[in-house]
Amino acid sequence: MKTFKGRVVSPGKATAEALVSHGGLNTLASFQKALQFGDKKATCGDQNNPDLYGREMAGKALCLPQTIGSTTGGLVLYCACSMGRQPACMLFSNPIDSLAGAGVILADVWLEGEHTKMPVIDSLGEEFLEYVKTGMKITVDEDGNVTVE
Repeated sequence: MKTFKGRVVSPGKATAEALVSHGGLNTLASFQKALQFGDKKATCGDQNNPDLYGREMAGKALCLPQTIGSTTGGLVLYCACSMGRQPACMLFSNPIDSLAGAGVILADVWLEGEHTKMPVIDSLGEEFLEYVKTGMKITVDEDGNVTVE
């Protein structure tokens, strides 16, 4: 068990199974099936991300370096939260990009209800992404502490 300290982007607590990507997350390609075709499990549709492709993202602790892709990234994350199809939390080894940050902050401020919340912690460091493996248990605290078991 190891604990990492990051910066709180969107507050909250979560406990979930880790889903790890060592490449950037293309939010549009990854969440398209969930948003457009009603996939409630948010199965990743990004064929260019071998770590995530075909895996269910909803309810998981999504661990990644950063997001990549189109300027729709923030809106995609906001919509996933509004539909209750978001990861349990998003944990970034790097600082979050402005588009993804805008989407998660707007979701936190504008959406009501527990099913729409998604804690987000960034700047956890490269050691975090090297340590965490898919399937490990992740616990996120409101203060930005992330415990990996």
